[in-house]
Amino acid sequence: MPHSYQEGHDVITLKNAKISQKNFTVLNDVNLHIKKGRFCYLIGKTGSGKSSLLKTLYGHIPLSGGQGNVAGFDLQTLRMSDVPNLRRKLGIVFQDFQLLTDRTVEKNLRFVLEATGWNEKAAMDERINEVLASVGMKSKKHKMPHELSGGEQQRIAIARALLNRPELILADEPTGNLDPETSNEIMTLLKQLAFDNHSAVVMATHDYHMIQNFPGEAIRCEDGKVTVLDTAELFE
Repeated sequence: MPHSYQEGHDVITLKNAKISQKNFTVLNDVNLHIKKGRFCYLIGKTGSGKSSLLKTLYGHIPLSGGQGNVAGFDLQTLRMSDVPNLRRKLGIVFQDFQLLTDRTVEKNLRFVLEATGWNEKAAMDERINEVLASVGMKSKKHKMPHELSGGEQQRIAIARALLNRPELILADEPTGNLDPETSNEIMTLLKQLAFDNHSAVVMATHDYHMIQNFPGEAIRCEDGKVTVLDTAELFE
């Protein structure tokens, strides 16, 4: 399904894209190329279009105009029936964890694997152990979510996002509910995982201290436009 305009190993390509919510244009003429392995912050004031951009990337709202390709899926022709297949190529991490509270960590992860087409128990067990080990949570496999701290729950949410070896991780304020020390741990983890797995990470955040501590690239939403800059430029 990729189009000829997709260059190299871009996992996100937007060309002259228009992003709207309820017939209101939120962002216009968006041009964005993000390759695997890149770590980008998504910044901007409340209401500037960050969430709308994320929702477009994971197929929650349709592309209103222009061209768009995410993980090989053409956003122009994306049908509702294609969205689950797109999301199997993505890892999505939310601020409020969104773990299922009525089952253990292991069963949370197994639920996702089963929902995305895995059916061999041994393969599922192996993958669950791999992702929990990668976030330092293997010993918490049999815990219920309420038995874990906020930071531990977010690590589990990241493990869940990694299950299908995503090309792209979209993180919406993943440290928003965490204390500064735990936030730093989660950031270190996300950057390391991006490096180890050659996944692109796009992380929406309001936390400029975090951006100073973990410099990189920033995608700024402002006045209906999107610009890409080095985070050092934010503090000049």
